[in-house]
Amino acid sequence: MFSRSRVFSPAAVAAACAVATALGVAPPASAQSEAALKSYFEGKRVTVRLDMPGSADGVDVHADASRAIDFKRYNIDLKRYGTAIRSGESVAVTLIKTKKDLIELHLAGGGFGTFGDDTSTSANIPFVEKSQREKDLEKRVKDEDDRDRRRRLQGDLDEVRGRRERENRRITAERERIEEIKKERIAEQRLRGGSRFNLRYKGALPPGLRPEDVVAALAEYLDFGGRTGASADVAPPADISLLRKGMTRAEAERAFGRFVESSERRDGGLAVTTLVFDIGDQRLAADFVEDVLVRYTITSK
Repeated sequence: MFSRSRVFSPAAVAAACAVATALGVAPPASAQSEAALKSYFEGKRVTVRLDMPGSADGVDVHADASRAIDFKRYNIDLKRYGTAIRSGESVAVTLIKTKKDLIELHLAGGGFGTFGDDTSTSANIPFVEKSQREKDLEKRVKDEDDRDRRRRLQGDLDEVRGRRERENRRITAERERIEEIKKERIAEQRLRGGSRFNLRYKGALPPGLRPEDVVAALAEYLDFGGRTGASADVAPPADISLLRKGMTRAEAERAFGRFVESSERRDGGLAVTTLVFDIGDQRLAADFVEDVLVRYTITSK
């Protein structure tokens, strides 16, 4: 027997809590906490302070005083999955989920590999099995005592076997082609699937957990309030004369300000990031490979 779980909205959970209270039955503390967290965080825009891996595994943060993350695993995940959300990018909180000792804070989709994502890289094309004729010829060759007849039978067997082996070589090549396409598709989807933070507590979630507690625990890695102050909103003037191939992404953002558009694609096996900057009455589209500028185009707005 399989059961199907249902996801209730914050309003529905809050209503259930109210009914339970009216009946004198206290709702579970975890339900109260999750409803409050969903109401506060979901749909809120935040700015990440570190690159986020393109995986549903996300980044683990310990909710104790250290607020530590496992940087060894973090670096491995970045290399393995690529960067789905870059440091400094503003994204939406798309889901809050509480578990026994864990709060999941999903960003821009929660990371590739969630329920419904096709993570398979296999090509399910079956190989050609031995036909009954091939099996019969093998038996007849084995049982034949006459040398000439056995040689003719062996020739027939070699022909049948050769056709099967050629077809299986073709299938092997097709499998490899399809699997490579799937790997490239998954790599591209990882860069567009968002990521998540996993806020981990020892034993269980503390009772009466508030949104402010989550903000404090993740403040080193997430900006929940954005920049404040008049000086923070004033960007230095962009200087197009600084444009050159070979400059890093960080240098480009310092020279031309915050990009207005970004996209990812695969080009000859390389991951290419395209950033678009508005510079006065001009628009700059810059392609970066491994955060190094390789080509660009400038157009009028």
